[in-house]
Formats: sequence, structure tokens, C-alpha cells
Amino acid sequence: MAKVESLYGTTPAEIFQSGLENIADIEAISMTVQWKDGRLTAGWSNVDRATLAFMILALDQKQRAESFAGVDPG
Repeated sequence: MAKVESLYGTTPAEIFQSGLENIADIEAISMTVQWKDGRLTAGWSNVDRATLAFMILALDQKQRAESFAGVDPG
């Protein structure tokens, strides 16, 4: 049985960064989504390194765009 570690308060980018640093040790990816009504949906999937890297880059791009939304660069 796998050990589950709670990382409440950790950003998804931090979790993926840790995964990227230890990519050779990853066997599968598990994710949980908390819906606005409080329900949790959880699951896991095997993933290849290229897909994991793409997920990390997509998440990073999304967070960067949200961070700079409404910021006047001038």
C-alpha cells in the first residue's frame, strides 16, 4: 500500500517541481480535485515523463498568466 502524504497549503507547482526533481522515482500520478460543494474526486494514472513535463509547463504558464493579470507593465 502506498503512503499518502498530506500537503495542504502546498501549491500544485511546488508538488510538480518536487516531482520533476525526482522524476526517475515516479511510478504514477495521483490527483484530487475539491469541488465548490466540498466533494473530493481522487484518482491515479500512470504517466510518461514527456506528459508529466508538459503538465508542469502548462501549470506554470497558467499560474504566471494569473499572477500578471491586471498588472500594468508600463
